[in-house]
Amino acid sequence: MRLRQRAPYVLAAILIIAVGLLTRWPAIGMQPTLAKYLGSALWGAMVYCALRACWPDARPRIVVVIAIVLAAGVEVSQLWHTPWLDAFRRTTIGVLLIGRYFAFADIAAYSAGILLARGAECAVRRA
Repeated sequence: MRLRQRAPYVLAAILIIAVGLLTRWPAIGMQPTLAKYLGSALWGAMVYCALRACWPDARPRIVVVIAIVLAAGVEVSQLWHTPWLDAFRRTTIGVLLIGRYFAFADIAAYSAGILLARGAECAVRRA
């Protein structure tokens, strides 16, 4: 039963990661600002789905709050600079996972993505 509860969230997270990577692919020619904030919103949605996969029985509102705090924490961590952390941030995986530069707008984009993921979850459950 647990696997049945977790699988939709894992699949959603994988799909969101794929779409998020597409937003950063230069070949599709997406306007850079749109790609940045769409990618950030998708990253937030992925965080929500990953947390729901880990705790499928948790109250969704609690997961939303945890996801926003976690995403904001990752963004705030960009204010901390050490040589090894900055070296990781210069890698492709580093910039995709934790980013490089702090921006309040990114926290707003993450939050929007998290709330949209929750809204999509409610819509799917109602259907």
